[in-house]
Amino acid sequence: MVVASEGHDSPSDTGAPPPALVERERELALFGELVRRSAAGRSGLVVLEGPVGIGKTALLRALVAEARGLGLSVVHTEAAGGHRLPLSTAHALLSGLPGGVGPSVAHGLADRRPPTLLCCDNDAKDVSFGVLTQLHDVIRRAAARTPLLIAVDDAQEADPASLRLLAHTARRLAGLPVLLALVGRSGSDAPALAEITTLASCRVLRPRPLTGPGIGLLARRLTGAETDAAFQQACLAATHGNPLLATRLIRTLRAEDLPLTGAELSVVGEQDMQAFGARVVRLLHRQAPATVDAARAMAVLGDGSPHELCARLALVDAASFDRSLLVLGSLGLVNGDRVRGTWAFTHALVRRAVLEDLPDDERAAAHGRAARLLHDFGAGPADVADHLCRSAATATQPWATTVLREAAREAMLHASPSRAVTLLRPCVPDGAADDCDPGLLIELGTAEARVDPEAGVRHLTAALDRTTSADLRFEALSALADALTRQGRMDRAFELLDRYRSDPALLPSGARSTQLLEAQLLMAATVDRDAYTRLLDTVSFDLSLPDDTIQERALLAARAVISVSRMDRVAESVAVARRITGRGGPTANSPAFLTAAASVLLYADLPYEAQDVYHQLIDGADVLLDQAYPVLLALSAEAHERLGDLDGALRYTAEALRDTTVARAHAHEALPLAVRLHTLLDRGRLAEADDLCGRAPDPARSEAWQWNELLCARGRLRLAQEDAERALADLEECGRRQAAWQRTNPAVSSWWYWAGQAHLALGDRRAARTLAEQAVDGARSANLPLALGAGLELWAATAAADERAVLLEEAEDALDGTRAALLTARVKVARGRALHDLGYRKAAREVLRQGWEEAYTLGARPLHEVARRALLATGARPRRPVSRGPAALTRSEAQVARLAADGRSNAWIAETLFVTQRTVEVHLTSVYRKLGLSGRRELRDALESADVRDGGRRG
Repeated sequence: MVVASEGHDSPSDTGAPPPALVERERELALFGELVRRSAAGRSGLVVLEGPVGIGKTALLRALVAEARGLGLSVVHTEAAGGHRLPLSTAHALLSGLPGGVGPSVAHGLADRRPPTLLCCDNDAKDVSFGVLTQLHDVIRRAAARTPLLIAVDDAQEADPASLRLLAHTARRLAGLPVLLALVGRSGSDAPALAEITTLASCRVLRPRPLTGPGIGLLARRLTGAETDAAFQQACLAATHGNPLLATRLIRTLRAEDLPLTGAELSVVGEQDMQAFGARVVRLLHRQAPATVDAARAMAVLGDGSPHELCARLALVDAASFDRSLLVLGSLGLVNGDRVRGTWAFTHALVRRAVLEDLPDDERAAAHGRAARLLHDFGAGPADVADHLCRSAATATQPWATTVLREAAREAMLHASPSRAVTLLRPCVPDGAADDCDPGLLIELGTAEARVDPEAGVRHLTAALDRTTSADLRFEALSALADALTRQGRMDRAFELLDRYRSDPALLPSGARSTQLLEAQLLMAATVDRDAYTRLLDTVSFDLSLPDDTIQERALLAARAVISVSRMDRVAESVAVARRITGRGGPTANSPAFLTAAASVLLYADLPYEAQDVYHQLIDGADVLLDQAYPVLLALSAEAHERLGDLDGALRYTAEALRDTTVARAHAHEALPLAVRLHTLLDRGRLAEADDLCGRAPDPARSEAWQWNELLCARGRLRLAQEDAERALADLEECGRRQAAWQRTNPAVSSWWYWAGQAHLALGDRRAARTLAEQAVDGARSANLPLALGAGLELWAATAAADERAVLLEEAEDALDGTRAALLTARVKVARGRALHDLGYRKAAREVLRQGWEEAYTLGARPLHEVARRALLATGARPRRPVSRGPAALTRSEAQVARLAADGRSNAWIAETLFVTQRTVEVHLTSVYRKLGLSGRRELRDALESADVRDGGRRG
């Protein structure tokens, strides 16, 4: 293809010569043929047509060089640049004819012009046929001396009289050794030039855009560097294959010392690409004013905006806009689909260049008009608000303020307080807060409390002092107390609480409002350890309140989750949580406090109950789309992980982290990171866990409790990497920080279990036993079965063989009915190894096989491998387990399945097999999953077709 060299748009401003032609074999072959024909005495007519930057001028120069090389006389002019006087282009051509004929004749004609020509005012129809004939005779006589090339660049810019002469000559070329070559721009309005292209003898040549390999060749000739297909395609998409733009883009990248890669080009909008933008602007300003206005309107509105809307903003009619769109497409600035009515700028840099070409005041006014047009077209608040934020004058108009507030509310629902602040601040100009609607100040202050607490407190205080509405007063008070608590200004927060407690009539629901306010203070304090510690010493944790109202249930949930974390009245907290969750889902309870109630159940080692509540909230995610949503997903993932559903845990953590840049994760994202790390380690995906941990922020950087969990997960990872010393340092630091937060319940965090394992790896059994005994004592007193099972397992690891088997049997009994499949399998594997150490080989095989199969079913590869090695040590030869189909059923599952298929109730099966009903339910759930069934009704046919006996699989 031809490198950009389009008249005065040549990239010579870089100081580098234009590179050679690229991908022009077809065009150059045609030129060679035409020049040889003319040299042999035959005529030729060619019109080069295409958009600016496609390489027409460079091709014309190649044609001129070819003609001179074969001995043709060449007359060459560029019509642009003052060639608009009558016959000015013709005069430039005739003056260059060989033998001195041209100048004398041309000047003679100028001296003897008829009055009609002198007064033609550039109107071609007033040029007499006789004048055209005389001028053509000049060309004919010059051609009689030597073959001739007449080349006119930018012919569409020639004066109409000269264009008429060129058309007159084109029709009379037969028999003359003349090659007439004209260059015209696509979409130009020059009737004489269009007439020439319709002649049978005319060859119309339209240079094609660059291909990907052509861009690669261009880059090599410009820079000497090889480029890959990704860069070539990215450059092709950015420039639409326009050689002018491609040349400028490649040279600019090299001038900025940026690599010629697809990845670099995909983010090049962040770089300073002024030279590329200047090229776009120069191309644009060579077009008609209507095209410039259309491009600017499109840049303001953005890709894909409706044609009608763009036309109205550009103040042009629909037909003019469509023509402008075609021109912009031919320039390589936009990609358009006329059938679908869609368009888009070829690259973000192009749009930015067009926007920045607008003066600031005009750009702001254009965004204001765009906002009004979008509003009238029925666009959503968020789309209209984007333009209002760029037009300060428009943003303060009443209709605009309403739109911005609606968009800000959407942003808050979608966990983007910074976006809400950006939208609302134009509604409250500096110094105008005293004149603003208190409701607007409250909305702004509530959003600012998350991103600019000082400004939030200032605006909320102003609103609280001015509002006369009890509902608005409570809204302002609630947000202000939250902001003060997050700042650690507990004295001021409690001062406000006490003030309204003493005069509850100022709030909409009286004392109920102060209950909800206190609950909100409790939850807000969990983001600041100092505020949290001071709060615990100030407020009551009475759990005997009634739970008849939403406000009472909110306060009870906040008190209960803190109490259970501190291992204070765990049973009473569980009872409270069950009463609250039993009232219903988000329609009967505040979602945030329903999450707190579910967390009570999670921290009381009832993950299956907590999971049900979390799922209710996640299924109704539209009611809880705020910054706490990732925590909700992480808590649900943790419940799944504790139950052994590793797929579910990975799924929920992936959702929680979907839009997260791990290196910039904040406290709300630390918990899903921690749960994901634990789950990856359960899966045995050590490399993936190491990569995730390496990208995450240092958890020691913040005292927020969520980072404690990431510290624990990092310690476990280091333990898996056999770096026990560093693992222990992380885990003990986690334990210290958990104690500072008064999160002393062993079911809250597993740091103590992994710290014990680190002590064992370092040979310190005494320290490991101390941790185990503390956990077991706490778990027994608070009835925490999962923590008890894990504590007994850790204790057993420090004990002699005979004591170890007893402790692990007790652990397995404690876990019975908990549905904690992974922990249960881990305990079984440990008990099987203990039995083998005692010489009970057959019993050890049975227990180990159960743990081996369950670990495989759960996808816990590290545990499965431990169980496999232990089985081999007993002399067993375990065959590869299966996780689906009848062969995957354990002996117990097959036995329960057969009885259920015979129509027995769960209670009857439990009594017959001497197990709990919960165990029967767990077995049946596993059977349905392994056999791919939806319920009991399909069980009989599935078992009969598979011939599953009640003995199940044999060891």
